[in-house]
Amino acid sequence: MAGPGPLLYRPAPKWQVIAAFGGAIAVHGIAVAIAFHKEPPPADYSDVPTATIEATLDQPPEDIPTPPPEDIPIPDQPPPPEIQPEFHEETTPPPKQNKPAKAQPIKAPQVAGPPRPPGIATASQAKASAISAPRPEYPYEARSRHIMGSGVCVVTVDVGSGNVTDATMVQSIGNPILDNSAVSAFRRWRFKPGSVAKVKIPITFTMTGASY
Repeated sequence: MAGPGPLLYRPAPKWQVIAAFGGAIAVHGIAVAIAFHKEPPPADYSDVPTATIEATLDQPPEDIPTPPPEDIPIPDQPPPPEIQPEFHEETTPPPKQNKPAKAQPIKAPQVAGPPRPPGIATASQAKASAISAPRPEYPYEARSRHIMGSGVCVVTVDVGSGNVTDATMVQSIGNPILDNSAVSAFRRWRFKPGSVAKVKIPITFTMTGASY
């Protein structure tokens, strides 16, 4: 029986070599760092001098008064616009207003004046108010011819003085001679002031004369 053969040397794999080399370097570096790292000795502050600081506040002098703060004028703000409500409901009834008393008309003082004459006075009223009433003449020319007739004369009188201002034959006698005689006589009549304004006088001429 043959014995074992000679042992041959086999080199290790590369990764093992690299790992071993790296571990050696790491251990060496740690040892160097520990050798050079030393803690510094504690500092001695016993010889440092101690300084004391006192804080003081400067007080202002009492004699000088502090000026008041200056008033800064504030500009006037415009008043806000007044908003009128669209609808306002009255909660309380308005007070009752007393009706003013009716004013009584003031009568103007009446001034006494002459009595108001009637519209047209009759012949009898005219005779009663007449101061002077001459009778109309029957003209000779009309008498000689036996001219007769009847008519009506209206006389206008000034109320203040009573004098006749106008006389007109509203109904002719039928002859101008007799008409003129009547008008001429009635113009000379005078009445009491304020008695008559107009007088209506019927007149008739006969052979015996004028009658009214």
